Amino acid sequence: MKNILKYIVIPVVGVLASCNYDFPVEDIQEPTAGTADFTKMIVIGDGIAAGFMDGALYDRGQGNSFAVHLAEQMKLINGSDFNLPSIDSPNGFYALGPGNTVLGRLILKTTNGTTAPAPIGIGDIPTPFDGNKAELNNFSAPNMTLGVSLVPQAGGPNVPENPAYNPLYARFASNPGTSTPIGDAAAALGSSGTFFTFWLGNSDVLGYAIGGASNPDILTSDDAFAQRFSLALGAMLQANPEAKGAVANIPNLNVLPYFNLVPWNALPLDGPTAGAVNQGFAAYNGALLQLESMEAITEEERILRTINFTAGQNGFLMSDESLTDLTQFGLPSIRQSKSTDKPTLTLSQALGQPINGNPQAVRGVSFPVEDPYVLTPTEQNEIQDKINAFNAVISSAVESNAERLVLVDINGMLNRVLQGQVNYGGAALTASIIPPNGGFSVDGVHPNGRAHGFIANEFIHKINAKWGSNIPLLNPNAIPGNDLPVQ
Repeated sequence: MKNILKYIVIPVVGVLASCNYDFPVEDIQEPTAGTADFTKMIVIGDGIAAGFMDGALYDRGQGNSFAVHLAEQMKLINGSDFNLPSIDSPNGFYALGPGNTVLGRLILKTTNGTTAPAPIGIGDIPTPFDGNKAELNNFSAPNMTLGVSLVPQAGGPNVPENPAYNPLYARFASNPGTSTPIGDAAAALGSSGTFFTFWLGNSDVLGYAIGGASNPDILTSDDAFAQRFSLALGAMLQANPEAKGAVANIPNLNVLPYFNLVPWNALPLDGPTAGAVNQGFAAYNGALLQLESMEAITEEERILRTINFTAGQNGFLMSDESLTDLTQFGLPSIRQSKSTDKPTLTLSQALGQPINGNPQAVRGVSFPVEDPYVLTPTEQNEIQDKINAFNAVISSAVESNAERLVLVDINGMLNRVLQGQVNYGGAALTASIIPPNGGFSVDGVHPNGRAHGFIANEFIHKINAKWGSNIPLLNPNAIPGNDLPVQ
């Protein structure tokens, strides 16, 4: 099996997409506020609103969030300075590497003709915000679920018994361990704030999806989501009865490159290796035939579970808990991946690697890929149903406060991106990480700076249409997207 013990990389080859739909450009004669007031905008959200991209919160990403660009356009009317809890790090913090080396954000690196995401190099552990907390406009933090946004434990203590602790909120919390993200945002809105954006809910489902739907404890229930969304949005509305706001919804799973970069048949095998592996599964396949004859499983399931590798690209061996439980017969719930499965981006580094250094236990070949690395069709449907339910709650809440709120349908916008229907000035935005047109950062989940420009314009369109404003659009093509690969 030594032929497959190698790093499975993602080829990144792209050309400029040609599409037939330009992002609408408004003919603005004179910037006006209409019936809204943009003097001081307050922002509450999760990683997207915070400017998290490339797997890290860092200076360039933070400064290119849609919130920053929207505030800049509002300043052309009557807006004021927009203050961030600056992270003050060019590379941010992505992970700890060998020897506890602090690694920074992800970039595209080319090695031996293939290109894949990799850490840029040295990063920084986030430090407490040393600016004036009373002047902040943006109270967003990565991994901010609705539940976390409402509890003081978001700011501490930093102990294993406190799963709500969010270090990227704690660093700028008004009173860590006592204040809440929503409370801080509402206080700022109530103190001379005039407009707000609200984009929470993504982390209530996408965190579960990114982990391969392997930890149901972190998936928010429908009832809890509805209750928490009402409490959080209600706190903002009550903070200033005169303030208006824009509320964004949750994008669908299928637009995220994180689930589309690693092919379902990403496992390369030569003929001798495939034959040797098949010999090892001969008894397993024979047992499936016996169980079919006993009517313990159907013919369809027997075919699905049969393991058969060939020379070339193969579906990988994986666990699937939705299969019939055959443990009483000594058989595991395994099968090979199919085109309907969605591997996660993290599988690119794990597939074909030995488990604990054991060359006889190779992930995806003789050892099944674990649940966190892949979404089965059943899990995909579960997640999409959850997104639909959450978006229905968001839409209903906006409709119930129609005079003061407008819905910004980011879900619909990104679906148009996926269909190749979004351009600005003839330059397309694509649902990929491939520069120059790819709209997602290198982590495959969060939009990059250029996409944030398109998102800001989507907010502007909805705000202008709702309140008769004339906030000028910005040029998203002037904002950096993903850098070209480095060697």
